[in-house]
Amino acid sequence: MAAVRALAEIMHRVFFRTLSLLSSRGQGALLRRYFNWWHRRPDPWNMGTDVYEQGKYAATLAQVPARPYRRILEVGCSEGVFTERLVTAFPEAHITGVDISERALDRARERVAAADGRTRLVAADILGFTAEHHYDLVFCAETLYYLGRRERLRLASARLVGLLAPGGVLVLVHPWPEARRLHRFVDSGPPLARIGERVHRSTHRPFAVVVYEARPDGSG
Repeated sequence: MAAVRALAEIMHRVFFRTLSLLSSRGQGALLRRYFNWWHRRPDPWNMGTDVYEQGKYAATLAQVPARPYRRILEVGCSEGVFTERLVTAFPEAHITGVDISERALDRARERVAAADGRTRLVAADILGFTAEHHYDLVFCAETLYYLGRRERLRLASARLVGLLAPGGVLVLVHPWPEARRLHRFVDSGPPLARIGERVHRSTHRPFAVVVYEARPDGSG
């Protein structure tokens, strides 16, 4: 079973790396169509009920530095399962969720409807997202591998860094050890300092939660 899962993961990555050979606009259009199809039924990854996913959400929140956050961004929010957790965990914050699938966002809106006054859900990919302001806390989980090749990953990493307010916190969550490759452009840039890392190896799919902080003065 583990070998089958590993093979499926490899094929998954090959598919999305192939898509990244297209232009950024072409890649975005195909990803939008793919994920709208994938969300033809609710919660296709069982994020709302799966024990592994729930544990990963708890592990992610446990790594966030305890401080006030006014504006929070979740990149790749899907149907809003983690977004709902953010609403509860940060009751004073305004939370923006971004996802490429309009169908997923429709379900996310239902999930966080009670917090409508302080949530905003936007249909966009990370390269096309237009921010109204910078964010004190940015999450990007299980998303970067969809971008495929090196240049697209570099652009997305720069975009994530650019969305941070001075002193802001970026939290990246991806499979381990693949996270080393996916996070390398964030690690190599001077604007951020890595302030925390926790690798969870005792699961069927190991993952890393890595936390970065922007310079307080906003300099590089």
